[in-house]
Amino acid sequence: MPSPNTTAATPFDRPACTVHHEWGTHPVVLICEHASPYIPRACANLGLPEGAELNHIGWDIGALALAQRLSEELDAPLIAANYSRLLIDLNRPLHAPDSIPTRSDTWPIPGNQAIDEAERHARQRLFSDFHGAVARLLERRQRLGLPTRVVAVHSFTPTLNGVARPWELGVLYQDAHDYAQRLLLSLDRQGIHVGDNQPYQIHPDEDVAVPVHGDARGLPCVLLELRNDLLGDERSIDDWARRLSPVL
Repeated sequence: MPSPNTTAATPFDRPACTVHHEWGTHPVVLICEHASPYIPRACANLGLPEGAELNHIGWDIGALALAQRLSEELDAPLIAANYSRLLIDLNRPLHAPDSIPTRSDTWPIPGNQAIDEAERHARQRLFSDFHGAVARLLERRQRLGLPTRVVAVHSFTPTLNGVARPWELGVLYQDAHDYAQRLLLSLDRQGIHVGDNQPYQIHPDEDVAVPVHGDARGLPCVLLELRNDLLGDERSIDDWARRLSPVL
């Protein structure tokens, strides 16, 4: 179902997020902050060439499809973003320099170079609506005494700035050491080349999901990073869902 909050300011013409299986019974709550490449037509594609937003700069390729499959298989709630990370990055604190990125990988983002305060506020409303929906769901589960673990689903590129990234999957975490180590051990036993806090590390000045929705609430929370060249078709998505479902 759509998030109850919508963004009144144009050009944002849909809710900030969609909630799937809101009343799912599984302890895992899935979130997918970079689920969509959608940029409203009125934003003129932020000055990028047509189709550039479908590249990894605009969203996490394959992440939504995997998160949806996991949600279905586990009967787990999933909160997924409806707009491109190029408008505002939902896994960056609002004070982060790349919250509204002016460059992504090697791409300059012309439409983000000099936005006014009204536009900045409208984009920040997408952020507050998304994270408000996550917070309400988690708070309700905690009030009901439901066991809850938070898993954010992302994907990453095989190379960045010319540097190869060999891991098939990374498990990123801070406080949830026990949960993360259990996942890492189980995935390693499956023969998966898994990264322990690779290819990124969690930092409260650079991340939201783990420090805010997990660690600050005392909930086990990890961020999964799948290499996006391994999520290129439905069969691959099915395979990863089969591998991940039993261990989450």
